[in-house]
Amino acid sequence: MREPYATPQVAAAFSAFPDAARERLLAARTLILDVARRTEGVGAIEETLKWGQPSYATPETGSGSPIRLGIPKSDQFDWALFVHCQTELTRRFAAHYPDVFTFESARALLFRADEAIPEDALRHCIAMALTYHLRR
Repeated sequence: MREPYATPQVAAAFSAFPDAARERLLAARTLILDVARRTEGVGAIEETLKWGQPSYATPETGSGSPIRLGIPKSDQFDWALFVHCQTELTRRFAAHYPDVFTFESARALLFRADEAIPEDALRHCIAMALTYHLRR
């Protein structure tokens, strides 16, 4: 069962995504919420909209850098997990998973809807983002 959205606006944002991407974005949302619950020091997750995209932050603990879910500019990819571009997160992700993900500079992991989500690797990347300020 899917967790309820924090606001009607977040629900509307997910509803507005193209069908091909929506299920993958919802799966990524589930991973974010699950990783947050299972990762020590993260605390409660705040689900809001930033730039019209679902965003996940750690205001209770300040442990992490926000994660956003959305559609990339590149039409070669269907969905993306965005991180703050002034962090070293994508560089860290690439150090661990150079052949698993496609990266958009310092800001995103890019995905195709017709490909399986590399769940274990993505969970690790989400955990790194949600604990970014604890590990700097």
